[in-house]
Amino acid sequence: MADLLWDDVGVFFDPDLMGLLPDVRVPNASVEDWQAVLDLVMEKGWKCRYSEGETVLPVPRAATVLTRPTDAECPNLRVWPTSDVLAIFRFYADEEIDFDVDLWELQGQERLDVFCGFLREIGRRLGKPVLMDPEGAYGHPVLGFDVEADRVVLLEAPQVR
Repeated sequence: MADLLWDDVGVFFDPDLMGLLPDVRVPNASVEDWQAVLDLVMEKGWKCRYSEGETVLPVPRAATVLTRPTDAECPNLRVWPTSDVLAIFRFYADEEIDFDVDLWELQGQERLDVFCGFLREIGRRLGKPVLMDPEGAYGHPVLGFDVEADRVVLLEAPQVR
């Protein structure tokens, strides 16, 4: 059974209403949590590409990435849980894992299921919530992986159009 139904949550995936790139995050994270996510990506065999600026490099250990000089280019890790869904992880700080998704890639029930499965995998691995905030509305999650429910749930009721 699907965590969420498209007909119930489609408004949260409307780029015109929510912004194109919502923020997805795991608060209260650590370097060990970042490493667990990197390990998960490798274990699942998800296609990925790590880069610093325009330079593509092998995926390093999380501790290496998170201790880079402050003036270094911000690295990112592009992860494709499926060929048509991309998540871009940004290594801004060790205390929060954050990544972007493109709402145009998350249209319809099938893509929603992929996205929920991705959040579920990360949340289960870390034993922590994985929250999605609309673009520009940091701190106001609309949905996320709930550890106790062991599924992705609504955190805010969709507004009727």
